[in-house]
Amino acid sequence: MSQDIHSEKILILDFGSQYTQLIARRVREAHVYCELHPYDMALDEIKAFAPKGIILSGGPKSVYDEGAPAIAEELFELGVPVLGICYGMQLMSCHFGGEVVPAGKREYGHAELQAQGTPGPLFDGFFVEGKSPVWMSHGDHVEKVPGNFEVVAGTANAPVCAIQNVARNLYGVQFHPEVNHTPRGELLIDRFVRQICDCSGQWTPGQIIEDAVIRIREQVGTDKVILGLSGGVDSSVAATLIHRAIGDQLICVFVDNGLLRLGEGDQVMDTFAENMGVNVIRVDAEQRFLDGLAGVSDPEKKRKIIGGLFVDIFEEEAAKLSDAKWLAQGTIYPDVIESAGAKTGKAHNIKSHHNVGGLPDYMKLSLLEPLRELFKDEVRAVGEEMGLPHAMVWRHPFPGPGLGVRILGEVKKEYADILRRADAIYIEELYRTGHYDKISQAFAVFLPVKSVGVMGDGRTYEYVIALRAVETKDFMTAGWYPLPYAELAHISGRIINEVKGVNRVTYDISSKPPATIEWE
Repeated sequence: MSQDIHSEKILILDFGSQYTQLIARRVREAHVYCELHPYDMALDEIKAFAPKGIILSGGPKSVYDEGAPAIAEELFELGVPVLGICYGMQLMSCHFGGEVVPAGKREYGHAELQAQGTPGPLFDGFFVEGKSPVWMSHGDHVEKVPGNFEVVAGTANAPVCAIQNVARNLYGVQFHPEVNHTPRGELLIDRFVRQICDCSGQWTPGQIIEDAVIRIREQVGTDKVILGLSGGVDSSVAATLIHRAIGDQLICVFVDNGLLRLGEGDQVMDTFAENMGVNVIRVDAEQRFLDGLAGVSDPEKKRKIIGGLFVDIFEEEAAKLSDAKWLAQGTIYPDVIESAGAKTGKAHNIKSHHNVGGLPDYMKLSLLEPLRELFKDEVRAVGEEMGLPHAMVWRHPFPGPGLGVRILGEVKKEYADILRRADAIYIEELYRTGHYDKISQAFAVFLPVKSVGVMGDGRTYEYVIALRAVETKDFMTAGWYPLPYAELAHISGRIINEVKGVNRVTYDISSKPPATIEWE
């Protein structure tokens, strides 16, 4: 019997920081399971969760503001280690009698931390020659250190940047150890969860697979499962994992919605049906999706329509299988977090997820979501552990609604055909020139506007294609990728010459924020 990989877990209470998911990813990278929950999680729920440690995230508010986010007073009496980050440290300080005030000079960006006194168990090895570069993002600081706490480090602008009460395993940092801009920050989080919280590190790809297989078998029994196979990383890994668990009980439904990349339908069938022996039913639903999207321009409505049609088709296919009881999806943890935040009002709803927010109440199938606890990088690691091709596992992200949200405005077959051909040329050139694996995400966007051009001796009035390429560590922030001018010119020339209907190509040089990675 596999060990329970959820028996050691860290609770992260979210106060609204833009970096909260990064905290969770750093904990997972230390091979320890964790979950994100709102800051106002009830004390009884926290006790039932039984964490081995608690991390309090940062947040945009000030602790002294009226109605500022707070936590159950008894949280610090649970006897488990607590790490407060930024707002979390300030909240901890106030709770134990310290004082937080507006900083005379706010700190945003790089700062140099200077060690003071004995580092203690959490900070041991964090400083090099008594110093450590860190990333700051705060307008308040601790003016008065609470009793029984000692100062570990500070900066020129904020004398109190790291505090500890070793006897009670309470620690606070004003900086953000979870971001890449804090060198050795991941070591601090690793030290907290592995040494301070005494977690052994059971959360590994091999253990995740073994645990998932057992849970799928227990959950499903002898029932049939249908899964919407898109060819993307998440659905491909989910299909492989479920097939490993229950074999022929899995029936994959590949919905060709007319919004896929060039040749993707045949690739999906080759990989899963022919090479892996998975039972895949291919449904030609292009016209159905195009009819449903006719006249619709709003991106949220398009997502809901596409998600709803997927569900309808799954139900129709399931109805042909009298013993199909489960609908499997490639839902991953960020989908769950962001959709939950939208429902509770504790986070901004940037965009809904068709496989989380689009499921109607009347759906007759039960949900099977074997990846819903995993971040994208964990999904990829699990896929490689199971032997999926590296090129498939590390393929750039592709949105669930497909080209439906890469065609701006109304979706038409003409637009989809133009876009998929242009996108195929773009990706082919990125592979050829060695840029694909250096880029986090690259794709083409169809703009529903026409521009004047000249081809040969004739005037043209045709569509515009925008190219997007970004590099990022976490997809929460991203910078545009600097493709060389010569290669951009070659890609543009190929698209304009080879894709009928396009006479202009642009390159998107917007970063996230303020832009998003996808255009819709």
